Amino acid sequence: MKKMKHDVPTRLVKVLNLILMMVAFGFVWYGYYAARAQVHYYRRGDWVVILLFGILYYGFCRSYDAFHISISPISEIIYSQTLALIISDFIMYVVIWLLSLYMPNAVPLLITFGVQLLISVLWTFLAHQWYFHNFQPGRTAVIYDLREGMESLVGEYGMEKKFHIEKVLGVEECLEKLSVLDEMDTVFLSGIHSHERNIILKYCMYQDIQVYVIPRIGDVIMGGAKKVHMFHLPMLRIDRYRPIPEYTIAKRAFDILFSGIAIVIASPFMLVTAIAIKSDGGPALYKQKRLTKDGKEFNVLKFRSMRVDAEKDGVARLSTGDKDDRITPVGKVIRKIRFDELPQLFNILRGDMSIVGPRPERPEIARQYEEEMPEFRLRLQAKAGLTGYAQVYGKYNTTPYDKLLMDLTYIGTPSLWEDFKICLATVKILFMPESTEGVAEGATTAMGGEKH
Repeated sequence: MKKMKHDVPTRLVKVLNLILMMVAFGFVWYGYYAARAQVHYYRRGDWVVILLFGILYYGFCRSYDAFHISISPISEIIYSQTLALIISDFIMYVVIWLLSLYMPNAVPLLITFGVQLLISVLWTFLAHQWYFHNFQPGRTAVIYDLREGMESLVGEYGMEKKFHIEKVLGVEECLEKLSVLDEMDTVFLSGIHSHERNIILKYCMYQDIQVYVIPRIGDVIMGGAKKVHMFHLPMLRIDRYRPIPEYTIAKRAFDILFSGIAIVIASPFMLVTAIAIKSDGGPALYKQKRLTKDGKEFNVLKFRSMRVDAEKDGVARLSTGDKDDRITPVGKVIRKIRFDELPQLFNILRGDMSIVGPRPERPEIARQYEEEMPEFRLRLQAKAGLTGYAQVYGKYNTTPYDKLLMDLTYIGTPSLWEDFKICLATVKILFMPESTEGVAEGATTAMGGEKH
């Protein structure tokens, strides 16, 4: 009952957003574009066009987490809905063009986009106020073992309105008296071994307590298991990354098609970028050894964003971000807009990389990670990618352990739909500066000394 009192009105508020956006699009369709369509569809056909916009908008909002009013900041919700509107309105403009005799005037749709953007801003502010006025922060406990600091993340990400941390306990302390979790609404389990975690997890289920678990490597590997029935028993079958041939063929075909088209479209921008980089007298491109599937080495291509002598001491090191004095003035610009990555389209066309996959690591840095965390080489089950789960949901300085968790999450469930969602999510992070945060000054890797 408690969950229904939360979920039902929250869903209705989200549906209101969808309806308002569809109404705005409906006005421009009925008021301008419908009369200019090549074929008049009358009432049912008009509804289908408006419904198509609604389906597109809802789908992109789901992909960009644009309705997460309880856990996302206002700015991120507006940003996500804006992206969903841009893509949805553009697709609908193409549809309208196909339904019309001539290229339709884009101005009415641009005005509608402005109205929709205003609706998004107003809805987000009001929905946030409504939600946190009606739902107080849940009483929350953090149970930790090898991974401490979960309570700090709640504050760092501004989620005190959602989770009120009342207890922070070590796992042993919690197991001595599980009743300390009574009256809690939410429990975070951070870095706890499976045996102890399962005891706490089952107790929380009995007490109807919501649980968030930060998984360990074994948990993520199990997450990709296939359900089978043998000997009249439910079983889980776990294999090394071995996707079906149809997926592999389709993925490679998409890589070739996408990279080929992208190279043609991006060629003028690449030419201008190369000329700008050459202005300091150094080469425009540079090659760097990286690792891909099964540990195979290849030369990744990138536009040079650092000084020619950036690693004159011979030590491989990650960037420290905007504070890195090795980055050239042109390099700062092309890193911010991601143009330094464009030459990797040739790596994809050649087959060294894929559009989606684990980020290719430098051999020297990978060896350092594997000394402390041998499991890190499990990332090499799949071909390296230009974008991927870890690139989208992590950051440049995300710890190797967390990158491994995210990459294994992707490797465990290979599908074209997952690749498509990651490609959509990549658009969202292109202009988010935290995705390119560097490592700490003086550090050569992102290793944070985490235990596993």
